[in-house]
Amino acid sequence: MKVLLTGANGYIGMRLLPNLLAAGHEVVCAVRDPKRLSISDEMTKKVQVIIIDFINPQEINPIPKDIDVAYFLIHSMKANTLEFDQLEATAAKNFCDLVRATSLKQVIYLSGIVNEKVLSKHLNSRKQVELILSKGAFHLTTLRAGIIVGSGSASFEIIRDLGEKLPVMITPKWLNTRTQPIAIRNVISFLLGVLDQKNCYDDSFDIGGSDIITYKEMLQGYAKQRGIKNWIITLPIMTPRLSSYWLYFVTSTSYPLAVNLVNSMKTEVVARDKRLQDLLKIEPYSYEKAIAMAFKRIEQNTVISSWKDSMVSGRLQKGLARYIQVPRYGIVTDKQQVKLNDIQATMDRLWQIGGTQGWYYANFLWRTRGALDKLIGGVGLRRGRTHQNKIFTGDVLDFWRVLLADKDGKRLLLFAEMRLPGEAWLEFKIDENQVLHQTATFRPKGVLGRLYWYSLLPFHFFIFKGMINAIAK
Repeated sequence: MKVLLTGANGYIGMRLLPNLLAAGHEVVCAVRDPKRLSISDEMTKKVQVIIIDFINPQEINPIPKDIDVAYFLIHSMKANTLEFDQLEATAAKNFCDLVRATSLKQVIYLSGIVNEKVLSKHLNSRKQVELILSKGAFHLTTLRAGIIVGSGSASFEIIRDLGEKLPVMITPKWLNTRTQPIAIRNVISFLLGVLDQKNCYDDSFDIGGSDIITYKEMLQGYAKQRGIKNWIITLPIMTPRLSSYWLYFVTSTSYPLAVNLVNSMKTEVVARDKRLQDLLKIEPYSYEKAIAMAFKRIEQNTVISSWKDSMVSGRLQKGLARYIQVPRYGIVTDKQQVKLNDIQATMDRLWQIGGTQGWYYANFLWRTRGALDKLIGGVGLRRGRTHQNKIFTGDVLDFWRVLLADKDGKRLLLFAEMRLPGEAWLEFKIDENQVLHQTATFRPKGVLGRLYWYSLLPFHFFIFKGMINAIAK
């Protein structure tokens, strides 16, 4: 079948894509920026990529007329917590308009469990999108999931941060809310299972794992699986705002995302039936099994996708294209260069930079800068990186975002997502004479920006000189 995959470079889309190809389907990936579709060259040859922004669609509709099924995986929990529900509604309406002229028979929408009378803004938005899609000129199948647990998922990474970093936790009362976490493998199985299933047309299904537990029990289950001890004290005095700050400072999540997560965690998310599980003969994994499978992926360095690589985790809400041209005027720079003895070894080190590897020189200063950035509302260093030795355009490297990762051209270009009084780029490039060029470019914003740069000049020389020598060593 010909399948349209929206949100193809998102956390779920990246997991679903190889499974659709393995099942023999013809896949059309709908993305806003094809450079951010982090797939291998071999897989790229097997798919058709179309550029489309469902929030602001172009005049020419790029969606093929002969699609059979579409997955609607568009979510917009943007940095602006006030407008994401409006953006999601707009995307759903535009999607319905754009596919009206196609042969589309079925749309599969991954939503959230919305069984409570009082819902968070996040879950209300999911419900609103479902209502909009149900009015489209196609059959809608909605899968309503709770907390998704898998390597790289936002829920798993937050639990991981809390479990590994805080042996003693003073927590808000919403930790006693019940939820039904589901393994990412089960989610993918359900998404594949309903494809072209006519008895799933025009219906919605709750999907969940085998355990109904509280968020507190989720943290305890993680600790048990990891063989560590934690003590959790629940206090009723922690307000949603205080809880959001708590999540933001301790975990790798952004503050706006923390606000939405906290508001959602006050709502019980439990499946009401097992109809789809029985229909498709899918046996849900337990929560502890889901944690174990996630760590197996991490240990084998086979994490396919991570929520942290999403634009929602940083400051580039308007995409990469507007930053990829490094400015030449109104800037200050630090330029270093060194002659190389082994180009391949240097390239390997460049492609491993950041994350647990660090920045090769004065890592304590990088960590200090990351801690200061977190204190003033930035992303800090906690996002790390998804892959140990692979870099794709759009990936996160600590508080940098990859604008260009061209291994053939021997060039790596990063943009700073830390809090700065200006904009910063860091570029590595090897020329034809086997010379590694490292250029830090800063475009200051006003007098404060220039004061910032010149006050740090001694540190810049020390750090950047040491870094390039360590990379080339």
